[in-house]
Amino acid sequence: MASTSDFKNGLVLKIDDSLWQIVEFQHVKPGKGPAFVRTKLKNVVSSKTVDKTFNAGVKVETATVDRRDMTYLYKDGADFVFMDDENYEQLQIGADLVGDNAKFMLENMRVQIAMHEGLPLYVELPVAVNLIVKHTDPGLQGDRSTGGTKPATMETGAEIAVPLFINTGDKLHVDTRDGSYLSRVND
Repeated sequence: MASTSDFKNGLVLKIDDSLWQIVEFQHVKPGKGPAFVRTKLKNVVSSKTVDKTFNAGVKVETATVDRRDMTYLYKDGADFVFMDDENYEQLQIGADLVGDNAKFMLENMRVQIAMHEGLPLYVELPVAVNLIVKHTDPGLQGDRSTGGTKPATMETGAEIAVPLFINTGDKLHVDTRDGSYLSRVND
């Protein structure tokens, strides 16, 4: 159990037999009436986001979530196989749980997997990864100053918008949260 004064970003609460992670929170003390805590909660299974208000001092049940460092090994049919870095046990996770993260996962990539009572909840990738452009159309000569973008297909199959000067075979730094281009990587 945790009081509203113990709230912090990332804390996982158990509300109505569902697990909700605190994305952001704010303590509010209005001029009239009692203080309260306004939160934005994300369901750890479905990724649905809701706003919820708690009265100050209310006790809420917390869930123990264990984050483990694992290495993504390979895809086996519809499942993804990960290896625990501590005990070398392998864990198969379905594509529905991996979700859109699959677009940015390379073999031997280190990820974090959140577990609750032995069951995987979600896969957390590094904030940015380096991927090679598998295909993109050539940029137009003289069209550098407009700041335009074009689609590029990465080695993992993800399609992202890149600047016009990017060519097939370039290595790019890509944000895994929104799939945006960050920079070109020079080896």
